[in-house]
Amino acid sequence: MPEVRRRRDDIEGLRGIAALLIAVYHIWFGTVSGGVDVFLILTGFLITGSMVRALERDGRIGIGAFWSRTARRLFPAGAVVLGAVLIGAFLFLPRSGWTAVIAEVRAAALYHVNWHLALGSVDYMARDSASSPVQHFWSLGVQGQFYLLWPILLTLVALAAVRLGGGVRTAVTATVTGVFALSFGYSLWITSTEPTWAYFDTGARLWEPALGGLLALLMPYLRVPRAVRAVAGWVGLLALISCGVIIGDSLPYPGYASLWPITAAALILVAGADGEPGRWSANRLLGLRLLTWLGRHSFTLFLWHWPVLVFYLEVTNRVKPSMTGGLMVLGASFAAALATSWIVDGGVDRVLRDRRSPSWSLAAGVLFAVPVLLGSLLWNAGIEHERELRARLSADPTAYPGAAVHLSPELAASLPSLPVYPDTTTVKRDTISQTSACNVTIPDAELISCEFGAVDSEYTLVLTGSSHARHWFQALLPIAEHHGWRLVIMTKNACQFSAEEQVFEGAVYEECNAWNDQVTAELERMRPNAVFTLGTLTQQGDGSLEHVPAGFVENWRWLEERDIDVVAVRDTPRFSFDVADCVDRGGAGACAEDRAYTLAEVSPLEEAEDLPAGVRVVDLSDYLCRDGRCPGVIGNQLAYYDDNHFSYAFSSSLAVLLEPLLLEALPDAPVADTTLTDHTSTLIDGRTEAAADPTVTLR
Repeated sequence: MPEVRRRRDDIEGLRGIAALLIAVYHIWFGTVSGGVDVFLILTGFLITGSMVRALERDGRIGIGAFWSRTARRLFPAGAVVLGAVLIGAFLFLPRSGWTAVIAEVRAAALYHVNWHLALGSVDYMARDSASSPVQHFWSLGVQGQFYLLWPILLTLVALAAVRLGGGVRTAVTATVTGVFALSFGYSLWITSTEPTWAYFDTGARLWEPALGGLLALLMPYLRVPRAVRAVAGWVGLLALISCGVIIGDSLPYPGYASLWPITAAALILVAGADGEPGRWSANRLLGLRLLTWLGRHSFTLFLWHWPVLVFYLEVTNRVKPSMTGGLMVLGASFAAALATSWIVDGGVDRVLRDRRSPSWSLAAGVLFAVPVLLGSLLWNAGIEHERELRARLSADPTAYPGAAVHLSPELAASLPSLPVYPDTTTVKRDTISQTSACNVTIPDAELISCEFGAVDSEYTLVLTGSSHARHWFQALLPIAEHHGWRLVIMTKNACQFSAEEQVFEGAVYEECNAWNDQVTAELERMRPNAVFTLGTLTQQGDGSLEHVPAGFVENWRWLEERDIDVVAVRDTPRFSFDVADCVDRGGAGACAEDRAYTLAEVSPLEEAEDLPAGVRVVDLSDYLCRDGRCPGVIGNQLAYYDDNHFSYAFSSSLAVLLEPLLLEALPDAPVADTTLTDHTSTLIDGRTEAAADPTVTLR
C-alpha cells in the first residue's frame, strides 16, 4: 500500500503542549506531567517511519549521516545549557554539591546521565542529595541511546529480511513489536521491584519509542472514521493535560501509570493520521500557529526550565515557588529558550548553510560539547587541588584536632578559625569510598567482610550493622592497629544487626533479613572475641523516640551464649539539615542542632533492665553535644558529611575519645604499652606550648 505523507503541524503543537506541561507541573506541582513520555513516543514515531522509508527506497539508512545530524540538532543547545549549569552551580549552589554537579554535567554531555542518576537513586548513602540541575537530561540520555541503537537494529533486520526473501516492513514491524513487548514487560517488573531505578532505566522506557515506531508502521493501514478520530483526538488531549493531576506522585512510574500519557499521545497521533483534521478537532487546535511556534522551541524550553527552577529555589531558599515566582521561572526559561534557539541553533544553521556533509554536522555538535567537558575537568582539578591543600593543613593537630579538641581546654579556647576539613566538596565521596568495598548496598544480600589491623592477631573485634555502625570504622581502625587487634567489618546500608524482621521504606526488607542470617552464621563460625554494634536507634524530630530495639537485645543474648562480648554504642545525633550544605551557606558557627531533636535526655541503654551481662555500653554523646546543642563542626573538622553520618576525618579523630572507653569495656583485649590518647594529648600539649612561644616555628 502506498504511504501518503503530509506535514503534520499537530505533532509540532503536541511537542509544544508536552514541553509546557512539563514546565508547569515541575514548577508549581513537582509531579510527573507525562510530557517526557510524549517526547519518547514521538521520537519513535518519527524516526522509525523515516528509517523504514529509507530502507524501502534506498536499501540503507545512512547511519553515519543520521548520527551526525542528530549530534548537530541536540549537542549545541544541550551544551549551552550544561555550560550555564556549571556557571550557575559555581555561583548559587553550596560547595558540597559541586562535585556531584560536575559529574552529572559530564554524564549529560555524553548522554548517559540516566544511568548515572539511576546508580545514585539506589545508593542509600546518596539519597539525601539535592535535586540535580541536570536531572531532566535523563530523558535525553534515553533518547540518545535510542538513536544509537535503533538504526543499527533496523538495518540488521532489513538485511536479514532481504536475505531470507521477506518484506522489510513486515520484518521491522515484527521486531519492533517484540521490542515493545519485552521492554513493557520488563518495565512492569522493574517498576514494581525497584521504582527509583526504573524511572531512569532505558530498558524500562524503550517500549515507549517502540510503540511510536509501531504506530508509524501501521498508520498507513488504519482507516478510522472521521467522527471517531475527532473524539479520539479530544480524549487524548484532555487525558494528556490531566495526566499530572490524575497520576501525581501516587503511583510507581513508569509501569502501568505511564500508559496514561502514552495512550493519550497515541490517540492524538491516530486522530490526525488520515486526511486533514476537522475544523473543530483537537488536531486542528494543535496545528495553530501559536502552538506550532511553541513546538519549535519545545526542546530548548525543556532544557532550560529545570536548571532555572533549581537555581531559583536555591537563591530564594524555597521548597517550591509561589505563583509569582513560578511565573518568573517560566518567563526566564522562555527567554533563555528563545535566545538559545535564535543564537545557537539559528547560528549553526547559518554557518553550515553550504556545508551539509555529515562530517560538518558532527563537527558542529562536538564543537559545543568539548568546552563543557573541558570546563568540568578543569573545575574538578581545582577542587582536587583545594582538597589536597586542606589535607596538608589538617596534619597540624592544633589547627584541626576534631574530637581531640576535648583533650585540651587550652586548645579549645584558642582554636584558630580556619576553613573546615574535610573539604565539603569531596567529603561524602571520600568518606563512602573508604569502606564501599566492604559494605553491602540496599538491593544486595550477599555478606561481604573485610579484615583490618593485625589480621593474624588472636584477638578479633567485629564491627557490624547499618551505616550508623559503619561510620565508627575510622575510629576503631587506629585503635585496632595500635593495640594489635584484628578488626573485621560486616555492614549493610539501612540494615540493623537485629533478630527482628527489618522493614525499609514501608516494606519487608528481605535483603536485610537474609544478610542478618549470614552475619550470625559467620559469627558462629568465626567466634570473635567481641562485637561492636549499634546500641540504640535515634529518629529525627523527637529525642524521646530513641530506644533499644528488642531485636538488638535478642542478638546480644545470642552472642553472650557464645561467650562473645558486646560493645553497644549509643546512636549518634541527627540533624534537620545537611551539615555540609549548612557550612557552605552560613559558616560553621551556624550549624548546630538541639540535642533533644534526636537524643533522649537519658540514654535508653542506662535505663534498660534486660541487657545481657556481657553487654558493655559506650556513649560519646556528651562529646558530640555540649550545652544542649550538637555542633556540625567540632575542632575545625566537619563532623558530619550529611545530616546523620560522620565524616571520615572526624570519625578518625574520635579514636582518642573512644579508646579508653573501649579498653574499659574489653578488659580481656591486649593493650599496647602506650595509648593513642596519651600520645595525642602529649602532641597537642607540645604543639600548643610551641605555638605560645614566639621563638618556635611550627611546621
